Amino acid sequence: MSQNNAKYKVLLVDDDPDIIELLQYNLTKEGYEVASAENGKKAVETAITFSPDIILLDVMMPVMDGIAACRHLREQKRFKDTYILFLTARSEEFSEVAAFEAGADDFITKPIKPRALMSRLAAYVRRDNQQNPEQTPEISIGGLRIDRTSFAVYKNDQKIVLPKKEFELLAFLAGTPNKVFSREELLDNVWGNDVFVIPRTVDVHIRKVREKIGEENIQTIKGVGYKFNTD
Repeated sequence: MSQNNAKYKVLLVDDDPDIIELLQYNLTKEGYEVASAENGKKAVETAITFSPDIILLDVMMPVMDGIAACRHLREQKRFKDTYILFLTARSEEFSEVAAFEAGADDFITKPIKPRALMSRLAAYVRRDNQQNPEQTPEISIGGLRIDRTSFAVYKNDQKIVLPKKEFELLAFLAGTPNKVFSREELLDNVWGNDVFVIPRTVDVHIRKVREKIGEENIQTIKGVGYKFNTD
């Protein structure tokens, strides 16, 4: 059992009991605390009492599908830092952009390979456990105050709530103002090399950050990437 994983709670959501049984066995073996649900509605209810750190969420389910469940979860502040990974079948007509719009962090493609899944989850655990001593605890720039210790953003003394990944993206850009970063650089520094997401993920998260803090701070450099603008 991994001591790093022992404190992590994983909620499995799938209407296939064989998948639940397979993943629950492997996750428990790795030291995770596991709960399960058979549809999106039950997942939302279970998440409230179980308080998972990671949710593995199937897309096509009865009662409430995965996209709707993800939206419901992200609307609640308590789940803004929860990692939500979609379980998707190759044959599904499913847009990754729609999932990121709903608040997804990543995708796991079925058929699921337990060893690859454990590696993927371990990457999230490592990122949470990493500490960067060179980072200043607070950034005041462009009319914003970004508090890394409390994961809070303030604009004109009004607190703005951002999900964890949106906060990390904003803090990274603001930490080096006026420097242009490509999508690939942002993926490497904010999501990490061990997490497999597409460059379009950056665009979706940038748009959502702009909706909350305003359009003026993050500038698009066409054909290159993005920068935090102080000009």
